[in-house]
Order: sequence, then structure tokens, then C-alpha cells
Amino acid sequence: MERMIHHLKKGGRAVKIGVIGTGNMGRMLIEAWIEARAVAEQDIVITNRTMKKALDVQHTYPQIEVVANPEEVIQRTNIVFLCIKPLDIHPLLIELAPYWTAEHCLVSITSPIAVEQLESVVPCHVVRVIPSITNRALSGSSLITFGHRCAAHYRKYIERLFQAISTPVFIDQDITRIASDIASCGPAFFSYLLQRFIDAAVQKTNISKEMATELASDMIIGVGELLKKKMYTLPTLQEKVCVKGGITGEGIAVLEAEVGEMFAHVFEKTNAKFVEEVKKVHNQFH
Repeated sequence: MERMIHHLKKGGRAVKIGVIGTGNMGRMLIEAWIEARAVAEQDIVITNRTMKKALDVQHTYPQIEVVANPEEVIQRTNIVFLCIKPLDIHPLLIELAPYWTAEHCLVSITSPIAVEQLESVVPCHVVRVIPSITNRALSGSSLITFGHRCAAHYRKYIERLFQAISTPVFIDQDITRIASDIASCGPAFFSYLLQRFIDAAVQKTNISKEMATELASDMIIGVGELLKKKMYTLPTLQEKVCVKGGITGEGIAVLEAEVGEMFAHVFEKTNAKFVEEVKKVHNQFH
């Protein structure tokens, strides 16, 4: 994909992207943007509380600029991604209050904090983007919510930035948790299920774990390709494989009997944790 535009339309200012927090998701975004040629290395400025993590990123991408603290990130960039824990965000925003300007665009990647809460403590444009680990393969969805005062030129740029590495999906606050469970937590959930699938195969038969893992991985990639190419929907895919009276049908019968309310319980648990985090964040912002 050709590199994206390097200037915002309003004022023609060059785009410099800052990333505060280079843990799993911060680093994933940087790697994906560079691989997709959406952002040039020299247009990225990063920092991390543990400086080694930021320097590790720079070791792979030498033209990325590493700075000592978040203040310098804000001073050197116009779009700033906060890739830190939810309860660390409000204290950091207050600490950085002297550095934000009305021209900055703040992007948070954490789900418990609403854009309205962010707008209440910073004077700048605000966006929330919840990425997925699948974005590292330039695939999957990213969940985007724009703040009320986010200008059109920033909306367009952020959308194009995430189009380069994902399928942007625009969501309202009321479906934030379930959308995030599906798009962002889903890879971990189904990775766990696939590992249990493999372990059972190894336990019950003579297949090696290596071969079972290879076959299962190829299978899940193939299913993804079938869905991506719209050759089948999920129900029609099941119908095509599950011949009436056949072996697959026997397996499906076990799944129908034993899966039960499992996923309902998963969503109940994740929502309870989300509500707990939202309450903690709410106390910080009020």
C-alpha cells in the first residue's frame, strides 16, 4: 500500500505521530503502520515508562525517535496515542495539562474511558480507537469513536490510518464492551479454544502435538480465507461440512450439548470487569 498523505489538510501541517506506551498494543500499532507504509519511521516519536521497551522498538526501526518523557512526545507531535493502562490515563493527562493545545489530537486505545471523559480534561481533539492484535497482520477490525469536537481533518486522517491496517468500525459508547469482546478479546478466546481442541486430539489419539497444531492452524487460516472471500457465511460453512448422519454431525451434537451458556457467561464476566473499571475511572474523572 502506498504511503498515506503526510499533511493534514487544515493548515498543511506535517503529521507527526506520538506513542506513549510501547507495550504489546503500542508496539503492535507501530509495527503495523510501518509495514503497511501508512506512517514513515521518521514521523513517529515514542516513549515508555520502562525505557528499554522504547529502545527495543528503535532497535528494529532506527529512524523512530525515542524521547525521555511524555511531555516531549506532545511537544514534538500533533497526534498522540495513549497506549497505557486505564487507571494511569487520568493522572497522566492532568500531569501533562500544560502541554496540550487545541491543535493536538489525543487518541486513547482503552475501552473503559469514554471520549466525553477525555474531552472534559483536555482542550484538544479526541478519538478512541480500540485495536485488535489481528491488526498486526493488517487484518481484523478496529473500533473507532470520535469525540464531539474532533475536526473533520483529524477524523479523515485517523480513519485512513486504520484503513491501512484494519477494517475501521465506528461504534457508540453503549456497545463498546461487547464490540471489544468480539474484535479485540476474541483472538485470545478462540486461541484458547483452539489450544484445547489440539490438546484433546493429542490426549485421545496418537497424533503428535506438532502435527495437530499445524493442521489446526492451517484449518483456522483456511476458514478465515473462506469468510474473507465471502465464499460461505458461518451457517453455510457449517452446513457444507456437516453432512446429515455423518461424523461431523456427531461432533456438532456434542458441541450443542456441552457448550451451553459458556459464551453468555464469558460476556457476563467481561462486562462485570468492564463495569468495575468504568467505576474506578469515573471516580478519577469526577
